[in-house]
Amino acid sequence: MTDNERSTPADRRSRLRPGKNGKLALGPLPELVGYNLRKAQVAVFQSFQTAVAPHDITPGQFGVLIMIRENEGLSQSDLGTAVGIDRSTMVAVIDRLESRGLVVRAPSPNDRRSYALRLSPEGQSLMDDLIPRVQAHDQGMVKDLSPEEQVQFIDFLRRVSRSK
Repeated sequence: MTDNERSTPADRRSRLRPGKNGKLALGPLPELVGYNLRKAQVAVFQSFQTAVAPHDITPGQFGVLIMIRENEGLSQSDLGTAVGIDRSTMVAVIDRLESRGLVVRAPSPNDRRSYALRLSPEGQSLMDDLIPRVQAHDQGMVKDLSPEEQVQFIDFLRRVSRSK
């Protein structure tokens, strides 16, 4: 019988508590790409929320608004494909942005079954305010990297995302 088999549930629970220094044992986690990406994502999202706090916009909504801004007349279906969001989720995102007066759905001139999306004047004004805020937030997140390292970092992230 191994020590683990002889230990009681209370013994096992006590091993899960932080030590006297308050730190948990992380095992192989610090060396895993996924663990570090997730920690970085949480830090980026929290900083993003602080940067855009008065506007109540999520990173995903910001991405959708950028895509609409840059591709006026884009269909919901093409937008969903471009940002990797399924159809039902995309409808809900556009519904929310439309109800806030940021996005306008108009009948598509090419396909009566779909909508052409564009920013409303309020949506355009919001983006004019948000883009510099988000760019400043983004630069703050990589301030400890040299300009060359920043380019390399983006390249590394793109390569990781293509390796699925």
